[in-house]
Amino acid sequence: MKVEITVNGRARNIDAAPNLLLVQAIRENLKLTGTHVGCDTAQCGACTVIMNGNAVKSCNVLLAQAQGAQVTTIEGLADADGTMHPMQSAFKDCHGLQCGFCTPGMVMSAIDLCKRHPQANEQVIREQLEGNLCRCTGYQNIVKAVQQGAAAMKS
Repeated sequence: MKVEITVNGRARNIDAAPNLLLVQAIRENLKLTGTHVGCDTAQCGACTVIMNGNAVKSCNVLLAQAQGAQVTTIEGLADADGTMHPMQSAFKDCHGLQCGFCTPGMVMSAIDLCKRHPQANEQVIREQLEGNLCRCTGYQNIVKAVQQGAAAMKS
């Protein structure tokens, strides 16, 4: 089947089996490997992308369900000149990552969190990031990064 989808602002036509997952299409068909596969069960959040303005775990979405959708991956956040999105910069500045495996999904979830909860305090941030697992950090620097990123996104 053919699926028309816009990824990072670019219209794409993907010829795929009906059971192809969005994460597979992103990584294998489009070669955008910043979206990670962690658990394949929608529990870790490593595969999180923004679809039609909302964070989704792309290992839990069939490509066919994304027909006509606007999808943004971690690769689509930076400006054309390479300037990082404020949330990406905040994760870098606040050392909100260690190995980096969860970081793309964490950043995408954090952007969505800030859209839905612009005045989020530490407790709200921790609750809202519950579906994104990091095995390296104690989350303290991730929370700081989200707070800094949220402030930068407002300005």
